[in-house]
Amino acid sequence: MFKPGGPDPKMPRIITYSRNVFLPLTTVCRNRCGYCCFRTPVMEGCIMAPAEIDKVLRAGASMGCTEALFTFGERPEEEAGFLEEIQKSGFNNILEYCHTLCSTSIRHGLLPHTNAGILSAEEMAYLKPVNASMGLMLETTADLPAHCNSPGKRPDVRILMIEEAGRLRIPFTTGLLLGIGETMEDREESLEVIRDLHHRYDHIQEVIIQNFCPKPGTPMAGYKEIYPEEMCQVIRLAREILQKDIAIQVAPNLADFATLIPCGVDDLGGVSPLTIDYVNPEHPWPQLDKIREKTRGFVLQERLCIYPKYIRRGWFSEELEPLIRRLEQHISTREPPS
Repeated sequence: MFKPGGPDPKMPRIITYSRNVFLPLTTVCRNRCGYCCFRTPVMEGCIMAPAEIDKVLRAGASMGCTEALFTFGERPEEEAGFLEEIQKSGFNNILEYCHTLCSTSIRHGLLPHTNAGILSAEEMAYLKPVNASMGLMLETTADLPAHCNSPGKRPDVRILMIEEAGRLRIPFTTGLLLGIGETMEDREESLEVIRDLHHRYDHIQEVIIQNFCPKPGTPMAGYKEIYPEEMCQVIRLAREILQKDIAIQVAPNLADFATLIPCGVDDLGGVSPLTIDYVNPEHPWPQLDKIREKTRGFVLQERLCIYPKYIRRGWFSEELEPLIRRLEQHISTREPPS
């Protein structure tokens, strides 16, 4: 039986999480990954409407959320018909739309975090003033059949973007996707690449160790999920390779986080009391009381999407500063989930 060990009773470890809302601005994407059910063709209504986003932001703020996760398919303008759809909304492109909605999020009291696939340095610099943090999953440094129809999943392209984010001093999230055809050697190499990028730029807040979940109707529907033992092995490897100031995160709706925390996990990412995980809609978020129950023996602590280290450094814009200071004070006095 798998027994990863338990927490040291003398020094309970802190496990962090963020309360967020998930906002998929569009599901149109130029990539065609073998495991994805998020992507859809261009059609009327393929863009999340401003009124709907405003409603979610208002509701999220009223429920105590501090983060708005903006995500969308990569380079949707490369798909025929999308440019006309976004222009009907009064915007030139999806990044302009995202920038406007990030500002709306700030007005409602939620810090934006954008994960938009591949962006250039200029595009990240454009979004940086209205984003507390940003992200891009490295997934793997290996060239895999799962990515053969996905130009944005080339490892060199993704590594370059993570590097550019470091040059821009953007607090950043990246991670590995396990079980899509990569080897343990590939995983080790991927972690070493992240380590080296962080050594140069010191901008990686967290690394997600995410298990692939097969989706019906996708080319990889028949792939097997990886076992907890293998997940634990990769988490331990990550803890050995990565710097101590990088949080190791697992998604609490995709994996048995209670089993994996003792392997070296110290963050559970964004957990939404309002919206679903649109990338993995078949896996609902656990509620905070359930997370509290499964993390007994550890200290469960809420965080913002920009970590304290980067708040102290001032890696944020003047536009974001009042909200960051207010939310930082708010979560420090908020009662933890019972």
